[in-house]
Amino acid sequence: MQYKIPVQIENEDPILLWLSGRQLAIIMIWGWIWYSIFQSLAPVLWNTVALFPAWIILGIAVWIAVIKVYEMTFLRLVLAFIRYKVNLDTRKWTKWVDSFSAMDIWFISYNENKAEQKIDTKSKIDKIKDLEENLNKI
Repeated sequence: MQYKIPVQIENEDPILLWLSGRQLAIIMIWGWIWYSIFQSLAPVLWNTVALFPAWIILGIAVWIAVIKVYEMTFLRLVLAFIRYKVNLDTRKWTKWVDSFSAMDIWFISYNENKAEQKIDTKSKIDKIKDLEENLNKI
């Protein structure tokens, strides 16, 4: 039996308007922060003055939820930027040269100076014979 596998399995389905569940959750959490900032500033300042920093927070929330750069969400973009800054000195690109470092994923180093190890076959054969004798006794 054959099953159809969706091509775009990692794409998020929109729930409300064009927003996915993850984006709605981000906006709701930041919306709660926006509301709490407004409620804390409203008694001290006028309502219109208290709205200004709160609207900046809400704008940042919508920007974080909706932004996609090179098909990466905001969190993946920030993590890629941090990885780039951490590994900046470990890998440099040079034209016509493979510049792999040990930091790369799936990097396997080949050690040419392997010491030849002699396998003691006599002791292994003796162990196998002992096991066979013990099995026969059972």
